[in-house]
Amino acid sequence: MPGMDEIYQTYARTVYGFLMARTGNEDLAEELTQETFFQAIRTIDRYDGSCRLSTWLCAIARNCLLTYRRKHPEASEIQEDSGTGASAETSVLEGRSRLDLIRALHTLPDPGREVMYLRVFGGLSFAEIGEVHGKSENWARVTFFRAKEKLRKEKKDDEASL
Repeated sequence: MPGMDEIYQTYARTVYGFLMARTGNEDLAEELTQETFFQAIRTIDRYDGSCRLSTWLCAIARNCLLTYRRKHPEASEIQEDSGTGASAETSVLEGRSRLDLIRALHTLPDPGREVMYLRVFGGLSFAEIGEVHGKSENWARVTFFRAKEKLRKEKKDDEASL
């Protein structure tokens, strides 16, 4: 088993992207990523290798998020401008401002919303997104495409109504 420094270097981005997709809040995702690795260090002896390390870490991250939401129910729907860099997917989504994009993504149902966040703001590959969800890379690609098309249609409908 690699050391925790190596585990952090390898999986921090995946965990952060997972949390960013669920919170839409860069600061909260960062804080919960740190808490996730703290909890992982405390419970590393419980990792039995029956699943991928990334899956185990995302499960811890999910539990950290649930704990946070129980303690801060008023913050469970926070969606803020993340300030992350633009990606190819962002430009494909027709030049929306970052805040408008986050608002639009927030209207999508899961799992499309989460896949979009992981891809656009988390920078995860489709293979990584599939792994986080326990699905295939192709599932992640199809889910992303369908969510993107739904956003395009909504934007086109909005423009037509003006």
